[in-house]
Amino acid sequence: MSGPDRPALPVVIVGGLHAEARRATVARLLADVPGSVVLHHDLATAAAGTVVRTVRDATGILSAGEAPLVNDCACCALREDLVPELVRLADAGGTPLAVVELWDSVEPKAMAEVMTAGGFTVTGVITAVDPALVLPYLGNGDDLAEGGLAAAATDQRTVADTFARQLEYAPVLALADNLPGSPEADDEDRELLAQLHPTARRVPVGSGGGHGGGQGGGQGGGQGGGHSGGHGDGHSGGHGDGHSSAPGSAPGNTPTAPGSPPTPPSELARAALAGFDVEAAAAAQHPACALLPAEADAHGVTTLVWHRRRPFHPGRLYAALEDLTCAAARSRGRFWLADKADTLLHWDAAGGALCVEGAGPWLASLPDAAWDLVPPVRRAAAALDWHPEHGDRCQHLVFTSPGLDRDGLERLLESCLLTDAEYAAGRAAWERLPSGFDTLLEV
Repeated sequence: MSGPDRPALPVVIVGGLHAEARRATVARLLADVPGSVVLHHDLATAAAGTVVRTVRDATGILSAGEAPLVNDCACCALREDLVPELVRLADAGGTPLAVVELWDSVEPKAMAEVMTAGGFTVTGVITAVDPALVLPYLGNGDDLAEGGLAAAATDQRTVADTFARQLEYAPVLALADNLPGSPEADDEDRELLAQLHPTARRVPVGSGGGHGGGQGGGQGGGQGGGHSGGHGDGHSGGHGDGHSSAPGSAPGNTPTAPGSPPTPPSELARAALAGFDVEAAAAAQHPACALLPAEADAHGVTTLVWHRRRPFHPGRLYAALEDLTCAAARSRGRFWLADKADTLLHWDAAGGALCVEGAGPWLASLPDAAWDLVPPVRRAAAALDWHPEHGDRCQHLVFTSPGLDRDGLERLLESCLLTDAEYAAGRAAWERLPSGFDTLLEV
């Protein structure tokens, strides 16, 4: 069977650099949803030219195989092999839930889109987290390649920026506390997690063991001052309580004595089956639409939301990049430069490194006829923040960190804006300002 004749197969993605937390989450799902099956591609063997695939259930490994590298890219091999394996599972029938356990550094966004394009329904995206390791991983500016976690020879991501995107994309965070060998999480750890992704559904999973692949990313690492071209960030919200049913029982129901009512599925199982909108999640990744955290200050953790209308002076902002990047464990948002007034710029910093990239035009710079080509969510976001002179152009940066020097950070940011005299000179004068961002943005 294929296409519309294929039996429905709900698919949940479980990812995260915290390998032990991920394993605990997957083991819990196998226990909570009887008959569920886990697919895992181990990219650690990529140096030998292959990716190892395992399929297992609660009793152990059901099958194993290898997928060859595609263009020397382990992630590409995963994409090529994953959908056919899901097709095989769906055609065989009888599987109430397929759990796709991602290897350590694989990000869920691309995999969710691959599975949706392949005709499957992604019912949930979960990032497994050890709360005690959130700050160490956000502060780890090491390249993934240094820890054997790169997904391709050209992979230049760092531990910090990869972890941040894994965390912020998923609407569900599975919290695995008190794992063997891990420090105990405290209130500051939990508050940092809550401020980084305030809309996430946080589900405790305990510290159960389980099967799994891959090694966790390294801990620690200082904050440097590097900055380079960028990646996207963002996150999606929204989750319901619906779940799919297998013949004779609801996924997540545990066996009971004849005549007894079924045990309700666990919170983790409900989250895995709650539903996930891939298109909405992708839209929320765009810096113009991203749902950034709000102001917060608790348990030693602060989130500063800095919003201004006046453009940045390109030279002064460039000179301040290192200090701004190192001011917080995590910062993100959108901004505009006086000499590039039509370009929406994306700010994405973690682990002491900053990624800056152009994210297309501000809507205010587009002719009216072009607005029909803009997604409705983008137009709605702009309308909520429209200024009579500058339109949707703005500075909207969010900094989250324990021990944040809020006053000092605000003073530094304010000093990078155009002065009254510079602002009054107008756009023709702004465009003549020397720019330090041309090399960084590769324009």
